[in-house]
Amino acid sequence: MPGALQRPAVVSRVSDLIGHTPLLELATTGTGSRLLLKLEMFNPTGTAKVRMARQMVTDAEARGELRPGGRIVESTSGNTGLGLAVIAAERGYTFTAVVDHHACTDKLRAMKALGTELVYVVDDGTADLATAAREELAEDLARGQDNTVFTEQHNNPSNGIGYFPVAHELAEALDGRLDVLIGAVGTGGALCGTTRELRTFIPPFTAIGVEPKGSIAFGGPAHDYYQSGTGTPEGAPVGALVDFALIDEGVKVGDIEAFATCRAVARTGLLIGGSAGGVVHEALARLSSLPPGSTMVALINDGGEKYLDTVFSDDWMRARNLLDPAAEREIEELLTKLRRSRRR
Repeated sequence: MPGALQRPAVVSRVSDLIGHTPLLELATTGTGSRLLLKLEMFNPTGTAKVRMARQMVTDAEARGELRPGGRIVESTSGNTGLGLAVIAAERGYTFTAVVDHHACTDKLRAMKALGTELVYVVDDGTADLATAAREELAEDLARGQDNTVFTEQHNNPSNGIGYFPVAHELAEALDGRLDVLIGAVGTGGALCGTTRELRTFIPPFTAIGVEPKGSIAFGGPAHDYYQSGTGTPEGAPVGALVDFALIDEGVKVGDIEAFATCRAVARTGLLIGGSAGGVVHEALARLSSLPPGSTMVALINDGGEKYLDTVFSDDWMRARNLLDPAAEREIEELLTKLRRSRRR
C-alpha cells in the first residue's frame, strides 16, 4: 500500500497545504458499522477541487501548453475556479473564469479577490444554470490565443488524476479497509479518480455516485436544481470523467433532502455544502443496512461556509419552497440515534 508523505511543518506556498485532510466519524451503528466523512473543506479554498486545479495546471505546463505569463480559462460554478485562482496567483498566470449567476455569490467574490477576471455568460437578473453556454464561451475565449489554455475540467484526464492522493490518504488512514465509498458526481473526477486509484491496491469495495434530482448522468427526468457544483444539467454532456464502469450504483437526492441534511449536520457542529448534504443523506439512509463492522466513507468535497446566504438562510430556502423542518427533524433524530450508538 502506498504511503502518504507527511506535510512539512512549514511550507512556502498555499498549494503546499493541499491534501492530508481529516476523517471524521459522524455516525456508528449498534453493529459497529461506521460512517466516516473525508473533510475536503480543510484544503485551501475550502474544497476538494483545488486538488485537480493544481494537477490540470501542472500537466499543462509539462506539455508546454502553458508558459510563464500565460492565461488559464475555465468554465466554473465556483469551486474549480477558486482552486485555479490560487494556482494562477502562485505561478504568475492570468485566470479568466466564465461563470453564471447560479454560482454562489461568495465563491465569485473570493475568485475576484484572488485576482480572477470574471466573465458572465448570461445577463444580470437570471440565476439559471448555464453550464453548456459557459463551456462554449470558455472554449471560444481560449481558441487561437497564444500561451492560453482552456483547462476544460469536465473532459480533462488530469482532473481525475488530481484525486489519486485522496486514495492514498484513505488507504493509509484505514489500513486498507474500506467497504463503501460514496461521493457526488459532477465532473466525475473526485469519485471516479479516487475509486480508480484505490482499486489498484486495496480489496474490492462498492462505489456509489450521488447526483441531484434533475441531473441526467444517471438518467432523467431532467429539471432545474439548486445544488451547485454537481450533477449534469439538461443540455450539457455527461463529462468524460464520469466512468460508469467504476460506479457500482448511481442514485439521486433532491434539493430538499440534501439541504435538510446540511442543516441537521450543522447542529452537530459541522458545516457542509449542498451537494455534500446529498451525499450524507444517502450515506445515512444506507448505514444501518450494511453488514456488521462495515466502513463507509463519504467524500465531503465542500464546506458550508459559502452557503450561509442560501442553504442556511430560512428566507432563501422558504422563497424556493425548499424549507422542510420535518425533514430536518427526521435527519436530526437519525443522527442522534447513530451518534448515541457510538458512545456505547
